[in-house]
Amino acid sequence: MTEPVRRLPLALLAATAVAAVAACSTPAGQPQATAPSTAAATGSSSPAPSPTSPSVSAADRAASADSSTTLVVPEGEGAGVLSTPRQLTVPSGWTARVWARVGDARMEAWTPEGDLLVSSPGDGNVMELRPDAAGTATVTTLLSGLTNPQGLAFTRLDGQWVLYVAESDQIDRYPWGPGGISGARTVIAGGLPDQDPNGDDVHQPKDVAVAADGTVYFNVGSSSNANPDDRTMTPPRAVIMSVRPDGTDLQVVERGVRNGEGLAVAPNGTVWTAVNERDNIPYPSHRAYGTYGDAFGQVIQAFVNEHPPDEVVPVTAGRDLGWPYCDPDQDDSTPAESLADVPLVANATTNPNGTALDCAKLAPIEVGLPAHSAPLGMSFLEGSKLPAPWSGGAVIAVHGSWDRHPPRAPAVEWLAWNTAAGTLTPAVTLVGGFELPNGSYWGRPADAVPGPDGALYVSDDSAGAIYRLMPPS
Repeated sequence: MTEPVRRLPLALLAATAVAAVAACSTPAGQPQATAPSTAAATGSSSPAPSPTSPSVSAADRAASADSSTTLVVPEGEGAGVLSTPRQLTVPSGWTARVWARVGDARMEAWTPEGDLLVSSPGDGNVMELRPDAAGTATVTTLLSGLTNPQGLAFTRLDGQWVLYVAESDQIDRYPWGPGGISGARTVIAGGLPDQDPNGDDVHQPKDVAVAADGTVYFNVGSSSNANPDDRTMTPPRAVIMSVRPDGTDLQVVERGVRNGEGLAVAPNGTVWTAVNERDNIPYPSHRAYGTYGDAFGQVIQAFVNEHPPDEVVPVTAGRDLGWPYCDPDQDDSTPAESLADVPLVANATTNPNGTALDCAKLAPIEVGLPAHSAPLGMSFLEGSKLPAPWSGGAVIAVHGSWDRHPPRAPAVEWLAWNTAAGTLTPAVTLVGGFELPNGSYWGRPADAVPGPDGALYVSDDSAGAIYRLMPPS
């Protein structure tokens, strides 16, 4: 790699403490994270999750959150953290209200009839939300007794609607009729890696997306933060896989994907993934940094805070994203700090001489998200009833960090779609305000999907809620 000038944030110039900083979301069913006590004690506020690099255009920033709105809580929906008034940052003219309460609400999918399905991994359920006359939703249980269900996707198969559900150990298909599920479950991919007692950071949840030809894509996360053994495990881990609807042709499509929980189909038919990158990254260069004369291989809090960026990339057959041998590094971008076309550089611990994998031969990361954003659900908005400019892009729910100093804020990010180039551009924040002044979180978005009414529906697994965010008409 080249030896760029690596910038040290001024506010953290003296920080050289070794600490783990998370790029992964809190697993379903575990207590939600708050800021470390050090951040609260120093009064550090959460940094904005949107990049300010030259790769974000002024036009894109114009689509981002620029005003505050009160989250409307209808009568009967205000238990728990929503018993206190909350403000969200949104684009001018947008409104926000609580539409339903669902514990551990994660991924969402609209039924052909116009109801919203929401997965609840910790409870083992898939819930069905039916709009009611009061402007909220009636919640019933569609499926129960599942193993950490998360990803949901509808498609047509042989002329009939089917529902795919991603459990943590298998991918299911259900026939769907006018009254809902109309037949028995078919497991199209079973025995998937789930728990791993030897892993130090096991990623169980799985998302699912269906391409136009019917191919089903799903992620299998790593069992660790950065252990190369994941790359040779059987069944494979740290991959994106595909399978035919009948369960045949199960294969690995993309490798070196630490935790690609966000999966969505782009307007041009390509499948994209939003990837949670690693924690506690060592400094990659033989250069001075902070108090170190040669910082190579050192874990330095100020550097870890901004590295590596999370990844948003197309799922490409045979592609390797390099984890854990190669890390995206925006300091090597052109211009430096740009989160577009981020190059991969050798990891100082797992690939110190660059011999385990030649990072220079790997394709750069199309889009980076600020480090430790922890992206989850992802949706493209083209063809939805949301107005321009938002319909010309994608949304990603970012869960926020669990021990970054100071924390990375939860948010819903918006990325413009460049039709000519067939790619996304770096993100701006569409919805924010989920953090408190002391750096803790009252809410954490998990997914965002466009509704048939032109609103954006955001799930929040921390607050246990679905929010309806409506742009101006």
